[in-house]
Amino acid sequence: PLRNPGRLKSESSFAHLCGVAPIPASSGKTTRHRLHRGGDRRANQALHTGAIVRLRYSDNARSYVQRRTSEGKSMPEIIRCQKRYLAREVSTALRRDCRALTP
Repeated sequence: PLRNPGRLKSESSFAHLCGVAPIPASSGKTTRHRLHRGGDRRANQALHTGAIVRLRYSDNARSYVQRRTSEGKSMPEIIRCQKRYLAREVSTALRRDCRALTP
């Protein structure tokens, strides 16, 4: 259960809370990101599992992987993007549910 829904002011704050916020990790001519390693590890694990399941069984996710692979992205980068996208969807649902519960 979410104990303090006021902490979730935006979907980016939820991403930081779950440890899936992208952080620039570029050097030289390479532009890339890595995930924020702080936050709740269980939430990160849940998002990772959801992203992997989505990549395996969803046709939309499979086409996304094909498109991003053709653009030169690696599988860890694709998983990072999927985790962030999933965090965006979950945070929207959580905030909607918290608004419905508050009097």
